[in-house]
Amino acid sequence: MNRINQSITKLSDYLVKSGFKGYDPYDTLNSTLPISKMGKWVSAVAIQFQKRNPINIRTLLGVKKGYNPKGMGLMLKAYCLRYKQTNKEEDKHHADFLFEWLKTNSSYGYSGRCWGYNFDWANPGGTLKAYSPSVVVTAFVIDGIWEYYHLTKNEDAKQMIISSADYIMNDLPRTSFDYGLSIAYTQQSTGACYNASLLGAETLMKAYSFTHNEDLHAVASKAVAFVISKQKKNGAWYYSYNPEKRTERKQIDFHQGFILVSLYNYLHLLNRPDRVVDSAIAKGLEFYKKEQFFKNGQALWRLPKKYPIEIHNQAQGIITFSLLKEYDTSYLAFSEQIAKWTIDNMQDKKGYFYYQFHKYYKIKIPYTRWSQAWMLLAFSQLNTIKNG
Repeated sequence: MNRINQSITKLSDYLVKSGFKGYDPYDTLNSTLPISKMGKWVSAVAIQFQKRNPINIRTLLGVKKGYNPKGMGLMLKAYCLRYKQTNKEEDKHHADFLFEWLKTNSSYGYSGRCWGYNFDWANPGGTLKAYSPSVVVTAFVIDGIWEYYHLTKNEDAKQMIISSADYIMNDLPRTSFDYGLSIAYTQQSTGACYNASLLGAETLMKAYSFTHNEDLHAVASKAVAFVISKQKKNGAWYYSYNPEKRTERKQIDFHQGFILVSLYNYLHLLNRPDRVVDSAIAKGLEFYKKEQFFKNGQALWRLPKKYPIEIHNQAQGIITFSLLKEYDTSYLAFSEQIAKWTIDNMQDKKGYFYYQFHKYYKIKIPYTRWSQAWMLLAFSQLNTIKNG
């Protein structure tokens, strides 16, 4: 058994023993203490402090381990991919469990199927209650359900994919620009977050593959056009655009990988060539590899900062370079290099992966959604592509 297979087995065993429940970097307001009643500023500071705290004090705060819908969606896709490789009934059993949980735990009161995080969120700009849906959580859940449908041909899975388009089309605001449009992150959002909008477009295209509703295709293509218009000459994207201030949030990190994967998936769902999209992907990949990773497979955090070394950056690198290997013959091997570096430096003997390495300390807390689900998916996809 090779190192990546050994790593996946250890990680899967850890997740199964935990019952797929766990903590999250942002779950502080699940505390039994009345933190959320102290106002959005206190709540926001508490979340950010706990996110950076290397000591896990959640039991003292009364924060319990829980199911995170996004994490469940990521793990659903991972176990579907694993089952294709292993043909082991236990992997199919895990996929069935994750799908059934997602089927019965979507957010209610919206136009279609949608999901949100299992914790309250607060920042100086406002608050969001637990399970309030977002396009990001919904898109990753649907991506898992998409994989499950193609594995099982489950009719409920198909209908959930179609239904999610109603949520995106009817409940999420859209902002029009000279070059296309942006799909909002949540019902409360006003800015244009590039990766979130593309995840919405990708989800619409999945529904379009069943319904052939041209309205879905039209919105998706305009969302893609807007994001491509924001690509820099060097191939990079920033994080978001503020339509009121006409300024961008200049943050470059794992979201570059998100954007590239969504554009690639859009192109394949479109099922016809698009030179503009194809060129944007190629240029974005070149920047991603040369500027955001060291040759040994370690990712930078946010350009130009090296620290903290972040598990999310590592996982997304594996996913992006393995999936988009056709753009450069070196990408698949580099994906394996990232995987090996991550195993050697960030996997615990118990099987789980650490969260962050800062310059002078490490945060080894085993976050399920942020760290374990992403790494399970990254390795499952890498193995599928290598052996496919």
